[in-house]
Amino acid sequence: MTRLVNRDRSLEELERDRWSAPSGGETRLMATVRELRRKPIGGLTVEDMRLLIRQDVGLAYLLPLAVEVLRADPLVEGDMYEGDLLAAVLTRSVEVWSEFPDLGQEVRLIASELAHVPPALEREIEGFLAR
Repeated sequence: MTRLVNRDRSLEELERDRWSAPSGGETRLMATVRELRRKPIGGLTVEDMRLLIRQDVGLAYLLPLAVEVLRADPLVEGDMYEGDLLAAVLTRSVEVWSEFPDLGQEVRLIASELAHVPPALEREIEGFLAR
């Protein structure tokens, strides 16, 4: 599945959904998510994508971008550990992958072809491939 998307646009623009300002306190995580939703998707870092994907934000736009990155380097690293973007992608729910079966197949191929699996990824890869 290749989705042509204007990478100069933010998730807010692409989804046509501007989150309202919080009425009370907001966690640092949610403040970061809110800020990243306003950033053009072409400017998102690996860490930005990892964080947003872990929060199930903008998956229709971010999963294809993440898979593009993972094709080039399956063990690319954000701020956490080697392969943390792959881990974020692998741990999305079964329902998510039923919406994006072509991407799921591509992720399955990427995960199954890894020659070296870092210990931090073993459980995620086994769980994803067992589905």
